[in-house]
Amino acid sequence: MSPLRNLEQWDEFVQQRYDPGKNTDEFRNYENAAPGIREFYRLNHLHQTRDFVLEKKRQFGPRNRMKMGIWEALEYLNTLVDDSDPDTDLSQIDHNLQAAQAIRRDGHPDWFQLVGLTHDLGKVLCLWGEPQWAVVGDTFPTGCAYSQKIVFSELFAGNPDAKNPEYQTPLGIYERNGGLDKVDMSWGHDEYFYQVAKDYLPDPALYMIRYHSFYAAHREGAYDYLMSDRDREMFGWVKAFNPYDLYSKSEERPSAGELRPYYQGLIDRYFPKQVAF
Repeated sequence: MSPLRNLEQWDEFVQQRYDPGKNTDEFRNYENAAPGIREFYRLNHLHQTRDFVLEKKRQFGPRNRMKMGIWEALEYLNTLVDDSDPDTDLSQIDHNLQAAQAIRRDGHPDWFQLVGLTHDLGKVLCLWGEPQWAVVGDTFPTGCAYSQKIVFSELFAGNPDAKNPEYQTPLGIYERNGGLDKVDMSWGHDEYFYQVAKDYLPDPALYMIRYHSFYAAHREGAYDYLMSDRDREMFGWVKAFNPYDLYSKSEERPSAGELRPYYQGLIDRYFPKQVAF
């Protein structure tokens, strides 16, 4: 049985976790989380070892699965609709357009709008047989000690890396303030789409894509000792993107047909007609 009803269940959990209307003392109370959420994180925290991450980088790094345009990729991702979800009939492309439109309404640059449109494209990993726990979920560094600010951090006890003394100091295998680009983050849609987009978008956009699920850092303040000054500067953009990722969803369905000409123009400004996935 799937630990999540659908990938959006993780998004909903994160949204509730950081609901700005919550009292501060409620932020880390997960006792009422659905059993599927806890099971999802049990699998994620059990299997996301550094060796697993390095293997996934080798597997997907060549980006030789297929070539397609960005809008084509959005339509491809749209096949990931879960008909078993009784709560919403909004598709993947609807959610991405809602985020992009909210960013656009607030007058942010075109590349920022593109992040809203494309940041979840890495979820195509599910269409290629990857399990949920290797696609979504909070991301975190591997190869060093786990922060207690990671959601369900107690579930790391079963991870083989937890028994490796080299990996269980705050710095682990890394240098203090050596930079996140040298850190092997847990694998998922963030890192995958960063690898797809890294040749095309400006640095602030790439930081948003690569670290938008790194909640322990950009919402909880953990792992500062791994960050360079450049990381700290760029995380201002990650934090700016976060509210659009969490709070732009609504039941109002955007018209993909009407909006496509505008967003296709942005896509053509930054991406080639065919992108390697």
